[in-house]
Amino acid sequence: MNLDPRIKDITDRIIKRSVPTRAAYLARIDQAISEGPQRGALSCGNLAHGAAACGSEDKHTLATTDAANIGIISAYNDMLSAHQPLQDYPALIKQAAHDAGGVAQFAGGVPAMCDGVTQGQPGMDLSLMSRDIIAQSAAIGLSHNMFDAAIMLGVCDKIVPGLVIAALSFGHLPVIFMPAGPMPSGLANKEKAAVREAYAAGNATRDELLAAEQASYHSAGTCTFYGTANTNQMLMEVMGLHLPGSSFVAPGTQLREALVKFAATQALTLTHAGNSYTPVGHMLDERAFVNGMVGLHATGGSTNLTIHLIAMARAAGIIIDWDDMSALSDCVPLLARVYPNGLADVNHFAAAGGIPFIIRTLLDAGLMHEDVKTLMGDGLHHQCKEPALQNGALVWRDGASQSGDRDVVRPANDPFAPTGGLKLLSGSLGRAIIKASAVGADHQIIEAPAKVFASQDAVQQAFAAGELHQDVIVVLRFQGPRANGMPELHKLTPPLGVLQSLGYKVALVTDGRMSGASGKVPAAIHLVPEACDNGPIGQIEDGDIIRLDATTGTLTCLSDLSNRPHAIHDPSDAHEGMGRDLFGAARHMIGPADKGGSILWEHVND
Repeated sequence: MNLDPRIKDITDRIIKRSVPTRAAYLARIDQAISEGPQRGALSCGNLAHGAAACGSEDKHTLATTDAANIGIISAYNDMLSAHQPLQDYPALIKQAAHDAGGVAQFAGGVPAMCDGVTQGQPGMDLSLMSRDIIAQSAAIGLSHNMFDAAIMLGVCDKIVPGLVIAALSFGHLPVIFMPAGPMPSGLANKEKAAVREAYAAGNATRDELLAAEQASYHSAGTCTFYGTANTNQMLMEVMGLHLPGSSFVAPGTQLREALVKFAATQALTLTHAGNSYTPVGHMLDERAFVNGMVGLHATGGSTNLTIHLIAMARAAGIIIDWDDMSALSDCVPLLARVYPNGLADVNHFAAAGGIPFIIRTLLDAGLMHEDVKTLMGDGLHHQCKEPALQNGALVWRDGASQSGDRDVVRPANDPFAPTGGLKLLSGSLGRAIIKASAVGADHQIIEAPAKVFASQDAVQQAFAAGELHQDVIVVLRFQGPRANGMPELHKLTPPLGVLQSLGYKVALVTDGRMSGASGKVPAAIHLVPEACDNGPIGQIEDGDIIRLDATTGTLTCLSDLSNRPHAIHDPSDAHEGMGRDLFGAARHMIGPADKGGSILWEHVND
């Protein structure tokens, strides 16, 4: 089917806007491409150091042939369930590359923090900034110039975006991303949420809450709700950086092992030494990023990606913004209901057709660009396949052409909603994002008096004291990138959910984040300008009437703020301890959420 003209128009304006930066980026990577396989630039001493620890056969291959060498970058640690399975991948990749006549070397590890562990803790203040540290760490690993391709092993929130930024910095290299796959389904999401709310209301014990959490997050593998980690997996598949249908294959299975080995041999074919040279900087063009944004809306994905996609695209010289995302949301239907947008988890989603089905139906509707490059060749149709084992061998077969469960995934001609899951809000308070797909129809418009706070602990204390048991819009400020690193505010979801369940009109307005766990309570998040940048959120007082309207995309304070002073807040208590004292320079350098929240580019605030 022909591309929807609305998608074409949005893509064309991104291309036009990005002409100077994209041209400069392509000139840089094309210069590196013209210099040929990178290892050839090394002196004998350089090469001897780089191959010294290899086995004799691999050492000989690196020294005397043009065979390709794969650099492995991994976010493995065994504290993160999503990354623990990555422990065994490098050995599989090395052996598969060796058997195919190439070499693979472990180039370096990157930090990988878990927002689930740091939620509500001081370490969460490092979360957003860790993305750019991950990018820099991966760049150091690849900077030895030993490699003709890279395989990136990573899954979770800031990790995949950081690895993408690093990959694009080495845009002359082919790059494959490989996840670990989800853990088996545990306690049903509805039951987990009910226990959380019961605990917040004082009707469940800590032991009961811990038992519910452990029954939900219970084994190796990615968490099964559709938060940032699994939205990352969708993006990598939609943008052609994952092997088709590989995102939600369980860890520890023969199929997952076969995919890891295939990634190694496929990486070799994508290099100068192979027959399908495909540098990642050419793969990820404006069309690929539009496809990623379409996938985000169609699946009701994490609001974190409204920040990360901007930073990722900038690494490729492509300038996208919230207006592009909002315009796409208006023409992309919601095709998935996965928790917190529904009751199903990602295992149910995959069984019902998953990403290959979503891509197929969006292509059929003309809502995605087909003419893009993928790891498997030209054309997004390659990503409509799914892997299987046939007599022990990996094969690719057509993915589902029909939904296996219409309560979980639907075709584009019969969506859950006619527009996407994310919405841009704008008005007298600035600009913010809301995950409208998670909010019921009767909660899309909230008008209520404000209660203003400067920490999520203060909100919880007010809730416990009964001070929020009324129609209320909780205003939580000084949570932006420059204030304290823009932590996620998941701890607020249960108490606000309790208030909503009691029948009160409830919403949240904040310059912080809620991310993939944004749920049934309407939350205007990522508000810019943030309070530390003299944003209007710093002028709100208790009792001001605020109107949040997700149907019209407006966020307004009905009081006159023009002559109000800005609140003064000393965030220094959030600048020390748990490593936060090491990130002072980053807090000063970091850009606003709508520019990608990055510390990597001097002009990020332009």
